[in-house]
Amino acid sequence: MLTEDGKHLYVNHEQYHGLLENLALKVRQSGWRFDTILCLARGGLRPGDILSRIFGVPLAIMSTSSYRAQGGTVQGHLDIARYITTPRGQIAGRVLLVDDLADTGVTLQGVVDKLRDNYPSITELRTAVIWVKGCCAFTPDFAVEYLPTNPWIHQPFEQYDSLTPEKLLEKCKT
Repeated sequence: MLTEDGKHLYVNHEQYHGLLENLALKVRQSGWRFDTILCLARGGLRPGDILSRIFGVPLAIMSTSSYRAQGGTVQGHLDIARYITTPRGQIAGRVLLVDDLADTGVTLQGVVDKLRDNYPSITELRTAVIWVKGCCAFTPDFAVEYLPTNPWIHQPFEQYDSLTPEKLLEKCKT
């Protein structure tokens, strides 16, 4: 649910999974076929896993990081992993690159550029996200929601961002 001021979007588990199913349908209805899903960790792990299950294709993982400052709320320098984890040797063929959202577009553009420069075995690359913010400079091939007010998205699993093993132990004692 988007707050009245447009600054926050709260998404529960049911809504989140509904959005992922909608994304799967958009990809399917396009008629495009792909060989592998490459998800960007961390935000793209859940969408990548679910889409991999729906489409029955292997899931590859590439780690990226840019939201580290101020408790993960401020984007900084983009770090992209040197290697891709994939169950079938090197990633190749038609690849669907998946993340949870396109915020500024810096991460998706950086990864697309890296893949095009370093993985000539990828013959076709398309991108899929749940959300695209209005401030985004990158246009994904597939997206479910456009958010012109650039809200902070509160995803249903954010509760774990501040849950430490100590807090979990204390929680389990009560």
